Formats: sequence, structure tokens, C-alpha cells
Amino acid sequence: MTLPIRNVAIIAHVDHGKTTLVDALLKQSGIFREGEDVPDCVMDSNALERERGITILAKNTAVRYGDTLINIVDTPGHADFGGEVERVLGMVDGCILIVDANEGPMPQTRFVLKKALEKGLRPIVVVNKIDRPQADPHGATDKVLDLFLELGADDDQCDFPYLFASGLSGYAKEQLEDESKDMQPLFEAILRHVPAPVGDAEKPLQLQVTTLDYSEYLGRIVIGKIHNGIIRMGQQAALVKENGETVKAKITKLMGFEGLKRIEISEASAGNIIAVAGFADANIGETITDPNEPQALPLIKVDEPTLQMTFSVNDSPFAGQEGKLVTSRQVRDRSFVNLKPTSLCALKKPTPPINSWFLDVENYTWVS
Repeated sequence: MTLPIRNVAIIAHVDHGKTTLVDALLKQSGIFREGEDVPDCVMDSNALERERGITILAKNTAVRYGDTLINIVDTPGHADFGGEVERVLGMVDGCILIVDANEGPMPQTRFVLKKALEKGLRPIVVVNKIDRPQADPHGATDKVLDLFLELGADDDQCDFPYLFASGLSGYAKEQLEDESKDMQPLFEAILRHVPAPVGDAEKPLQLQVTTLDYSEYLGRIVIGKIHNGIIRMGQQAALVKENGETVKAKITKLMGFEGLKRIEISEASAGNIIAVAGFADANIGETITDPNEPQALPLIKVDEPTLQMTFSVNDSPFAGQEGKLVTSRQVRDRSFVNLKPTSLCALKKPTPPINSWFLDVENYTWVS
């Protein structure tokens, strides 16, 4: 895969039309056959994502526009899945920030934009859903600029390119007065404003594990960007673990991305985002490298959780000296003391006070 490359992430607040916009890019790139039945939200392949209508797992696809291969990474739009956002932003050289023309920037817009600016990315802002009745595209653009300034963006980042779009209708344009035709203006903006990936194919191999997948036939599959070097099918490589340990293995399968499919390839060079099989114990942040010159990349840093709780056995000096009836069996019994039957109307209620009885859920009877 020696095509010119652009690696771009698409980030947004929940329900601002990110996945629908990706649908439009995929459909207009020509990756689907004529007459092929293409479902909506094709990137939301996880069952829970389809049920809830949100993106939970980061996924990537690739489309060709002219002579350029564009790797598109679809990221979650919620801070609860912030680790996914932080990991994939290390794979890309630019991002598209999508903002609802009616709502403007929302809390998760702040979250993902802050991460992108910290990485030094210059976002392309897409004001989406401009065909809605209450849309205020220019007002949304002004609010985005205010947010950039509030987050401490530099002069170059504040001078962001922006477009107006409707992912559902499948068009983007530079000015509101322009014809609502197709997604070509967004493709052109990606080529103009997203820099090509930096990497040296002559240096020793360095590929950082960013996402994990699994196949019943291949086992664990690692997905990541090649920062330096060339990787080939069947070659020997080394995995540098988090603790510094080096594990050697063979590349059993090498895959690139084309549309929604993974295609088998013989080799890939610096700048490409690929999938690799052969490392059963690989984890996020670790580095696949040249076994003769193992050079690990810095581990991926993810924000600490807002709230962290540890549950453990009470090992204090006063353990067991407080309260009565503290064994597991007695605790279970106490948990049923005040249980009042709702759907158990057929059961005859005990005559003594309920506090002296508990419900035996296994035998479906009241016992004392």
C-alpha cells in the first residue's frame, strides 16, 4: 500500500450525527456495489451500539479518494469511553470535529476537543444538521471558536477550517449559499488540511498496539499505526511488553482496511493503519518492533477515572468484633427479612409478623 495516506479521526458529542456522516462518506467513496443493501450506521456494528444508538468502540475504515487512501477512525462521543478517544487520537494526524447546528458545542465536544488540541491536532469543524428547522450554523461556529479560545488553542488551531453539512442528506459545503450536492468538499478539506503521516520506512519497525480484536481462526488481532519501518507477512517480530519484557513471534496474518472489510496484504510501511495477527498476549500501548533492534514507543497515557472504588475483605483490627449475624449465610437470610411478595400473591402470607420470617426463593415458600 504505497498510496498517499491521510489518517483522520471523527469525534463529536453523542447524537451529533457522527456515524451518519461516516455513512455518507463511505457511500460516496464508491466502496459499495450498485444496488447493494447498505444499512444505516454501518460503523456501529456492536449489538449494544445499535440498541442504544451510540458509538462505544473505536473502529476504523478506509476509503480511496482519487489517489489518496483515507483512513477514517470513528471514535466514541462520550467521556465514559474516553480511553478509546485518547488511544485512537495517537494514530491520526488530523480530526473532524462535528457539532450540531442547533445545539452547538456540548460537554463531550469539550472533552474530545481538549484531547485533540493536546495532541497538537488542527480539527476541521463540520457544522452538521443544517437542514433542521431550528438550526443556527453561524451561531454554532461562533460558539466553537469561543470553546477553542477557552481551551487554550494556539493561533493556528483557532484558525480552523469549517464546513456546513447534513450527514443524513449526504452533502457538505463551504458556504451556506453553495449548492447542496455531495460530500466532495469534505474530502477536499481532508486532503488540504490533514497532513500526511510522519514516519521513516528505513528505520527499524515500530507499531503501537491501539485496539484489540479477536478472531476464532486467528486468535487475538492487534490494530495500530506503523510509526516507522516496514512490516511483512510471515516475518519475525518482537513485542515489547509494558514491563520491558520482549516476546518474539511470527506475523501470521497482515491485513489492511478497505471500506468495511479487512483485506490481506503482503507488507505495509510507515504511516499505515493495519491489523496484525500472531501476538496472543499483546495489550494496549505495547510495541511490535524489530527483534534485532527492539525500540519501544512511549506507553499510551489515559486519564485517571473520576471515581475509583476498591472492594476487599475487612482486614482491620476490629474485623468481626462489630454486629451480630455476620456470616455469609446469615447475611443472606437478613437480606430477605423485609422482602414483601409482589408477584407472589398466590403464597399464603405468614400469620406472625413478617420480620420473623424470610422468603425461601428457591423453594418458593415462607419459612421461619
